[in-house]
Amino acid sequence: MSRHAGKHVSKAVLVSSVVPFMLKTPDNPQGTDQSQFDDMADGIKEDRAKFFAGFAKDFYGVGLLSHPVSAEVLDWTRSLAMQASLKATLDCAKSFSATDFRRDLAAFKVPTLIIHGIDDKTVPIDAAGRAAAAGIANSTLIEYEGAPHGLFATHKDRLTSDLLNFIRSA
Repeated sequence: MSRHAGKHVSKAVLVSSVVPFMLKTPDNPQGTDQSQFDDMADGIKEDRAKFFAGFAKDFYGVGLLSHPVSAEVLDWTRSLAMQASLKATLDCAKSFSATDFRRDLAAFKVPTLIIHGIDDKTVPIDAAGRAAAAGIANSTLIEYEGAPHGLFATHKDRLTSDLLNFIRSA
């Protein structure tokens, strides 16, 4: 939005987005500690397949009592993640954690829908969804109670409905 001044954009949607800034710093106390990102990188370097198997469970909110996606979706997610190179994966994790979009929030001049799961372990809602909603004028935040990061799979019907309603709105 800031690079091209939102040219030709009439609406925007952020779903489980990392915007505005994930890393915990003195001026971003809601962020995630660097040590968690370091642990992520170490896990990726040590055993990517094992890391992504566990990451997929958190991504979709799979636990002892919760199975919002099938084993096949978990396998597909791990397989898809394994197709990236080690360098690309580590660079993505670094970008995910350290890119600061806070100054870009003012560039959102269009109605913006922000959708985020309250139980998102991948991108915590306070540092992302709620912070983005606070910084983007004319935004609407929809919080999905009990929802993880991978809303496209765990809450696909509700997500589709919310997106269509937003697109169709004046």
